[in-house]
Amino acid sequence: MPASSVRSRRTRSSGISRRTCKPPADPPAFAGHPVESQTRGVSVFRSGDQGSEVLDVQQRLAALGYALAPGELAGWFGPSTEAAIRAFQDLRHLRVDGLVGPDTWMQLVEAGFRLGDRTLYLHAPPFRGDDVRELQRKLNALGFDAGKQDGVHGQRTDLAVREFQRNVGEEPDGMVGLHTIATIQRMRPLEDVPSRAVVREVEELRGMRGSIAGKVIVIDPGDGPADGPAEVRVAMAASVAQELAGLGAKPEILRGHTDAPSDRARAANELGASLCVSVHLGGGVPEASGPTCSYRRGRLQRLTVGMLRETRMPAVQVEPLVTTNELEASLIDDEGFPPRVARAVAGGARRFFG
Repeated sequence: MPASSVRSRRTRSSGISRRTCKPPADPPAFAGHPVESQTRGVSVFRSGDQGSEVLDVQQRLAALGYALAPGELAGWFGPSTEAAIRAFQDLRHLRVDGLVGPDTWMQLVEAGFRLGDRTLYLHAPPFRGDDVRELQRKLNALGFDAGKQDGVHGQRTDLAVREFQRNVGEEPDGMVGLHTIATIQRMRPLEDVPSRAVVREVEELRGMRGSIAGKVIVIDPGDGPADGPAEVRVAMAASVAQELAGLGAKPEILRGHTDAPSDRARAANELGASLCVSVHLGGGVPEASGPTCSYRRGRLQRLTVGMLRETRMPAVQVEPLVTTNELEASLIDDEGFPPRVARAVAGGARRFFG
C-alpha cells in the first residue's frame, strides 16, 4: 500500500490514548483475550528504532497485507515500515505521522481480529476489535440494536446478541461462538442500510437544537504528557469553562480524572452531558502545523479517539497547536493563548446548539 505523505496541515488527528493488549487474570479456555480498554506505559516507536517491539509491529502489519522490505523484518523500523504505518494510519483515521504510539498500536491490535477468531461475550474489560465491530454491524443490519458500531462489546451489544439468539431459537447466553456466527452469516444482512443506532443518533441530535443555555458541557483536559503540558491544558479548560458559563451553559471540568480515556468517557457519561469537549495539544512530526478538531463524521468513519469512541453524547477533540512545531510551541508561553482558544471553542459550541 502506498505511504501517505506528511501533511503540513492535518485534516484529522486523534490524541494519544493509553492502551495495550493483555489477557484477564483467569481467561476462559475457550475465549480469546479481551483487549484492555486503556493502560499506561506504551512507548512510541519511530524510524530507526530496533527491537522485539518493532518486530511485533511488523508482524501485525504483514498479517494485514502490508509489504515490508525483507531487510527490515528483523525488527528494524526502516522506510518501508514507516510507509506501511502511514498507510495504516490513514486508513484508520489516525494522525498520519509514521509513529507507533498508543492509538496506532491499539488499532493494530484491533485490526488483527476477524469475526470467528475468538468467542465474544460480555466481559470486563470488554472485548475490542474489528470482529466486534463486524458483529455490531451485522446485528444492526438485521434489526437488533447493538448500538454504536465502535468495536467495543458492551451491554447494548450483549443485549442485541441475546435477543438475536432468542429469535432464532438458540439459548440466549450471549456467547458469540462459531454456531451463532454461522447463523448470523446465513441470514445475509444488508449491511449498507442505516442501522437503528444511526437513526437514533440523528434524531437525538435534532432534539438538541436550541439555546446553549442550561446545557451541561463536559470539558476534558487530557490525561498525560502525550496530550501536551498539563498546566496549559488545564488553563485552556478553565478558560473554556469560563466562556461557556458566560453563555449560560453549565460547564463541568473533569478535574482529577487523570485516568485513561475510557474512565474519563465514563465520567462524562455519568454527568449526563449534552456535549463533551476534549482539549489536547498536538504532537507528532515537527512538520505538522495548524489546529485540528477530531469528531465523529458519518456512520462509516472508524472511531479511533478514546473520548469520541466511548462518550454517549456528541464529542469533539480540539488540538489548537502542535507542540513539536517550534513556531507553534512558542504560543504555550503566551498568557493570551488559552483565552483565545476558549473563545473559539465556546463560539463553536454555541453555533452547534443554535
